[in-house]
Amino acid sequence: MIPREVIQKIRRVQIRTSHKVDEMLAGTWHSAFKGRGIEFEEVRPYQVGDDVRTIDWNVTARSGEPYVKLFREERELSVMLLIDLSGSQSFGTNQQTKRDVVTELGATLAMSAIKNNDKVGLTLFTDHIEKSIPARKGSRHVLRLIREMLYCEPIGTGTNIRQALEHLNRISNRKSVLFLISDFQDENYESTLKIARRQHDIVPVVISDQREAKMPNVGLIRLQDAENGEVITLDTACRSNREAYARAYQERSEARDAMFRRLRLEPLHIETGVDIVEPLRRYFHKRESRT
Repeated sequence: MIPREVIQKIRRVQIRTSHKVDEMLAGTWHSAFKGRGIEFEEVRPYQVGDDVRTIDWNVTARSGEPYVKLFREERELSVMLLIDLSGSQSFGTNQQTKRDVVTELGATLAMSAIKNNDKVGLTLFTDHIEKSIPARKGSRHVLRLIREMLYCEPIGTGTNIRQALEHLNRISNRKSVLFLISDFQDENYESTLKIARRQHDIVPVVISDQREAKMPNVGLIRLQDAENGEVITLDTACRSNREAYARAYQERSEARDAMFRRLRLEPLHIETGVDIVEPLRRYFHKRESRT
């Protein structure tokens, strides 16, 4: 039995994200992501005004009368949310942790998919697979996904993107729109991402916090790595330390984005404390203009 306060929180997230979808994302979702393509439906007798390029010459020759092929667009998508719940997701300095952003974003994407009559599934991962839910339709299914995103207590603390992608490749036998949502604090997953890209339409979503890029001058502090537990003492009053901190972040970010360019993947960047709707809308409009 799910506690009442849990159900109320899930409903609040559902209502909040549903409004975002209705007001800003509904139209762009449909046009930004293609279905499985155009499928043959039937043939019928030629009518005045039909495109002569659709004439089925085989049927026409057999019947002695002109027939045309009819096609329909297969719109239904399978959307997969591959979400990083590693220890670094607990970090946040702008009124939100990265996990708060991940949950709101995942719920918004799931609601967008369901409102477009698409299927949506969820895989939560750390340094192993924490939870995997197959893609389905329906509002009750979305509520289950939101519950897992809110209340899953991960066992692992590290990040293993390669393993998460390999898991997806094993369980998914059809093309999906894959939202890979992470802060990408991991290495050695490019080859697996390349393999997954052949099968899926992948959207890397990079979650970040402003303090990961720039350390303020707050004197002597102790920092703990949320993923491996390592603790260091850092004198932030020292300018060279702050510059080294910023440089290390910049180098990691540039290496990650260079990898995305090699694989022809266009990442979506979202920062804590920022309304997710505007970055999503800009991203979807950009995709729409390319289709």
